Amino acid sequence: MALAAATLMVRPPSAKRTWGFRRVEVLAALGQGLLLLAVSVYAVIEGIDRWSRPPEVLAGELLWFGIIGLVLNLAAVAVLSSGRSANFNMRAAFLEVLMDALGTIAVIISAIVMMTTGYSRADTIAAFVIALMIVPRAAIITRDTLRVLMEFTPKGLDLDEVRQHIMDLEHVKDVHDLHASTVATGLPTISGHVVLEDACFYDGHAPAVLETIRECVSEHFDVSIEHATFQLETEDHSRCGPGGADHP
Repeated sequence: MALAAATLMVRPPSAKRTWGFRRVEVLAALGQGLLLLAVSVYAVIEGIDRWSRPPEVLAGELLWFGIIGLVLNLAAVAVLSSGRSANFNMRAAFLEVLMDALGTIAVIISAIVMMTTGYSRADTIAAFVIALMIVPRAAIITRDTLRVLMEFTPKGLDLDEVRQHIMDLEHVKDVHDLHASTVATGLPTISGHVVLEDACFYDGHAPAVLETIRECVSEHFDVSIEHATFQLETEDHSRCGPGGADHP
């Protein structure tokens, strides 16, 4: 899933897909997060059943399978660890591989316990522990991707602070219809209507104010927004919406 999403993401934008396939990473991460949650819940349900009816387990074979799986998973973790913060998709892929690695460690420990003590519920306890470790992390990825898909304000950006900072600029009279969202990792956007003094549209100040606003949202805040769209309005225009109706 991660590889397919990465392949789509590099496709260039077009007239029909103005952001290209950048949001595929969010959809892929959401799918992986939900899958991890489902697997964890299933592991708990299956563990409850196994606890009441412990199956016969070949501990020796289980140990060897666990060791082989751990080596492969550790190699995958090493490959993905450096890029896990690059985007949602990489975070989800890293978490999925990490879950597998933790699972194989649990398998190895439970196999050793069963071989040395004969305690048949060791693998069930390990399954519970792994599920409880994965659920919070999968829930965080699911929550963060849903924030993007719901077009919530980017994390770390205070829109009230942005509005006030623009309002404090010279010649700015009002700011309304201010919206900010995230298309994909590293791609926040912002749009809004900025009301300027009428004189700015006659003496040439308007373009300079617009450039100042764009520099403001790009450089002043912790979340740097390069994709900014602002509509400049006169005071009379701002008071009239479609059909001449007043609006705030």
